[in-house]
Amino acid sequence: MARLLIVDDDRAFRETLAETLDSLGHEAVQAASGEQALAVAAASRFDAVFLDHRMPGINGLDTLAALRARLPRLPPVVVLTAYASGGNTIEAMRLGAFDHLTKPISRQSVVDVLARALRSEAPAEATRPAPAEPHDTDELVGLSEAMREVHKRIGLAAASAAPVLVLGETGSGKEMVARALHRHSARAQGPFVAINCAAIPKELLESELFGHVRGAFTGATADRPGCFRAADGGVLLLDEIGDMAPSVQAKILRALQEGEVTPLGGHRTVKVDVRVVAATHRDLALAVQGGSFREDLFYRLNVLAVRLPPLRERLADIIPLAEHFLRRAAARQDGGAPKALSAGAAQALLRHRWPGNVRELRNLMERCQALVRHRVVDAADLALEGDAGSAGQGDTALPAAWLEGSLPATVERLERVLIAQALSRSGGNRAEAARLLGIHRQLLYRKMAQYGMG
Repeated sequence: MARLLIVDDDRAFRETLAETLDSLGHEAVQAASGEQALAVAAASRFDAVFLDHRMPGINGLDTLAALRARLPRLPPVVVLTAYASGGNTIEAMRLGAFDHLTKPISRQSVVDVLARALRSEAPAEATRPAPAEPHDTDELVGLSEAMREVHKRIGLAAASAAPVLVLGETGSGKEMVARALHRHSARAQGPFVAINCAAIPKELLESELFGHVRGAFTGATADRPGCFRAADGGVLLLDEIGDMAPSVQAKILRALQEGEVTPLGGHRTVKVDVRVVAATHRDLALAVQGGSFREDLFYRLNVLAVRLPPLRERLADIIPLAEHFLRRAAARQDGGAPKALSAGAAQALLRHRWPGNVRELRNLMERCQALVRHRVVDAADLALEGDAGSAGQGDTALPAAWLEGSLPATVERLERVLIAQALSRSGGNRAEAARLLGIHRQLLYRKMAQYGMG
């Protein structure tokens, strides 16, 4: 049995909803205004709140904001309104509402929303994020044997001044390795500068790396030091160096060998003391054979190599990483408590193939922390089932036939499949299917009627 608070200035609606909740085996407490709700909530704990949007005095959204500010733990708050709009729905969810429903609300809707809201109390099997440790947002998280070897390699490389080559798939955390090398080396007090060689046009990359003098080219209205000089005394990360143009590779080799750079358009060399860490997802040995990467530069960079395994080979790290990203997202978003992972969610994370590696996991956890209203993230919240990454095979592109015909026809085909999948995952529960799709229940009903899926 749950203890629930109903806040609405409409006495008839309050009593009807209270009768519904009583018949479901819950205890319902009524409040006729926002002011009364604040007083009642301060004196007693509730498992969930049904809150009317339009009320005289303190309206629903102001009441929600006050509850959030005053209570040590905000229970799930379901905002109810007879005048739904995009603006008040967005504002309600921004302020922390668990859901935003339109009156009149049916008995089944009450059952559905309560089932989700009361699930926000973490079950015993939920994995709770461990307390944050010092530097938790910066350290390379990993308990697997593969990551232990990476940590050892970083420790050995940190004691040297030689260049380091970090190898790993896209999104596996190569920049984090470079930052760890910087943080644990004698250059920790010096600057750390990172540049993505694949993201900058080759015409501009030389200027970004080595700087330029005023008048070197059209638009060069002032001298620019460049990344090598900016990283003097510290570490320079050349990310995705495998995509660097051959002409720039030659100048990188000279900078490594001579410890000096020449700004674009200049004639005087400038001495620099920079430790270079190069990172790439490409096989540089194959690139050397193919002629797209200089052999002498490859051997100059490949003094100390750190190979970062993909996330699918680090099963022991997936849950600790997920909890780490939930903590970090909570701290960044509102400073509140991070979400917990249910046992089902943990299993789904372990089954997924993670084609996007650690970056994909980080983005997923940040999305869950921002959008999941209950305290425990379930497998359904992850939306990983049935995708190409989870299966570890197949192409993520849409079938070619889907791209034929008009845009409305293509959109209809996609919507039909997504609705069918959501209904299948929710066991036919339309309210849950709408939640999985991220749309309002009434919109789902309209789409189902439109496509004859009722």
